[in-house]
Amino acid sequence: MAIDGNPESHLSAHRPPAGKGGGFVRAIVYLVLIGLVGFVGWRIYQNQQQAAAASASQAAALQSRPIPVQVVAVDQKPMPIFLTALGTVTPYMSVTVKARVSGELMPVKFTEGQQVKAGSTIMVIDPKPYKAALDQAKGTLVHDQALLKNAQAEFARYKSLFDAGVVSKETLDADEASQGQYEGAIESDKAAIETAQLQLDWCTIQSPIDGKIGLRLVDPGNIITANTTNLVIINQTQPIAVYFTLPEGQLPQVLHKLAAENRLPVDAYDRNDTQKLATGQLLTADNQIDTTTGTDKLKAVFDNRDGSLFPNQFVNIHLVLEDRPNALVVPSAAIQTGLQGAYVWTVGTDASGATTSKIQPVKVALAEGQVTVVDSGLAQGQKVVVDGADRLRPGQLVTVGSGRPQGAPGQGAAPAGGPFTAPAHSATPAATPAAKGEDPKKEKQ
Repeated sequence: MAIDGNPESHLSAHRPPAGKGGGFVRAIVYLVLIGLVGFVGWRIYQNQQQAAAASASQAAALQSRPIPVQVVAVDQKPMPIFLTALGTVTPYMSVTVKARVSGELMPVKFTEGQQVKAGSTIMVIDPKPYKAALDQAKGTLVHDQALLKNAQAEFARYKSLFDAGVVSKETLDADEASQGQYEGAIESDKAAIETAQLQLDWCTIQSPIDGKIGLRLVDPGNIITANTTNLVIINQTQPIAVYFTLPEGQLPQVLHKLAAENRLPVDAYDRNDTQKLATGQLLTADNQIDTTTGTDKLKAVFDNRDGSLFPNQFVNIHLVLEDRPNALVVPSAAIQTGLQGAYVWTVGTDASGATTSKIQPVKVALAEGQVTVVDSGLAQGQKVVVDGADRLRPGQLVTVGSGRPQGAPGQGAAPAGGPFTAPAHSATPAATPAAKGEDPKKEKQ
């Protein structure tokens, strides 16, 4: 039977090709998805543009809004240049008094804490045993002198007899030798007398130096052992010395100045480095550097007429290297430090007449506490920002207020903003020790 007559075969012959309609639908779906993705991307881009525009508008608004700052004018005044160090007050000379003979300590001849002169009697050891020893030595001398006189007379008689041929040469020589023995004994007796006299003199203890006597270490009535017992300590405090150390990098500069001028002023300040106690002179530096610390010890001498310095007192030393008659001075709070070095924020008037901020690089000579001396970058009378610098940008509009005077208490440094991203602190040269306290008149190097 023929297949063509089958109705199912007829329908199959007129059915559209499989998959042709499905591909068209998929294409429509893809186009819709692409359109959705494009729309979403466009909306995201549009939102980003709007956010950027809003940020720019906000930044422009902030830029156009003046920022309040405190300013101080750059001052020009005489300033000493100095190095700072930690020092210890030391007696110029110190003597621990000990007895040179043994015996009972008699009542002392001083008041604890008084000033004594060199050679003045301060203590006495019982002299009676040494006086007796001296008398005994003197008696022995008299005895030997009598024996010598008798030997001399015997020698004279035997000499006459020898000349007459009565006695032998041996007898004369023996008598002459006996005379020499007595002469030697007399010399020994004289030395014994000197020793006994010296022992007696040592019973009176005298001050070897001018100075201030300390607390008594032994009470009267005690038995003193020679060269062992400490009796009292005497310190010379007028003049008085201060020892301090400096890094080896600063030593050549100090020695050069000392050799050229033969004197360098040294000021001693209290523990807080605020009150000057005394002014003296640098005496010398040690002849070697301490390899463990890389520092050298220096000695300064102070007259200390008013007694303001006391042994073992801690002081801050200002070693003055030079005096600058026209130094440019700014508060340390104005000095900022960034990647490009030290700088300050200054305020001035732009072309439109508005007050704006500006970054001004400076070269710092030295800094001490709340005062800094600059070598270059600023001029006298120029306004520098001491408060509010953390929000500044170059060209920022500002409103100006008067800052505290230079060196006023409580003035702190503000961190810097702008292109210099670094913590703010006072700039100090590498050769200058860290600033510690305030001194409105002097600066360190």
